[in-house]
Amino acid sequence: MLISLSLLAGCNETAKKSKPAEAAKPVTKPAASTTTTNAGDRPVVVLETDYGDIEIELRPDKAPKTVANFLKLTKDGFYNGLTFHRVIPGFVIQGGDPEGTGRGGPGYTIPAEITDLKHTPGAVATARLPDQVNPQKASSGSQFYIALGTLQNLDGKYTVFGYVTKGMAVAQKIASVKRDAHDKPLTPIHIKKAYVKK
Repeated sequence: MLISLSLLAGCNETAKKSKPAEAAKPVTKPAASTTTTNAGDRPVVVLETDYGDIEIELRPDKAPKTVANFLKLTKDGFYNGLTFHRVIPGFVIQGGDPEGTGRGGPGYTIPAEITDLKHTPGAVATARLPDQVNPQKASSGSQFYIALGTLQNLDGKYTVFGYVTKGMAVAQKIASVKRDAHDKPLTPIHIKKAYVKK
């Protein structure tokens, strides 16, 4: 599920950049996860995209449920072949929706794990529904975004669960493609494969 700023009818560009919320129905079922991580470990997930690789160092010490879910989905091949369905230069690139619309996901949400991790360039966080329908700030079960700049207005509102350590130039290149009025790339940009590096 994604930061659905682009999906809200009548939003202007300023409003779009103020909050990333997913556009799917909330589901209260918690994620079942068989993947566990030690809080001292910082696994790395590689996203092989049409434009190159992006490496993300995860933070289970700050967001253990979110990281365990992301690792499980990655190991299950969930992200393979999905697209970045929303890209906004200077703001975010967003992916993880199996429908490619910003409304899809695995059928569950993850409890919010909002910490002191900041939305600095390369921050990786979960999308979610807006506060009006999601006052608990529950995170999408699969949709995530990568911050392309410092987004202080999002701090304390979304679960940041990792940071890009390699491939920010790839993320910036993805954000620069031609897109429609809803910030969807005119030519799909795929996550060809996602895997755990360590």
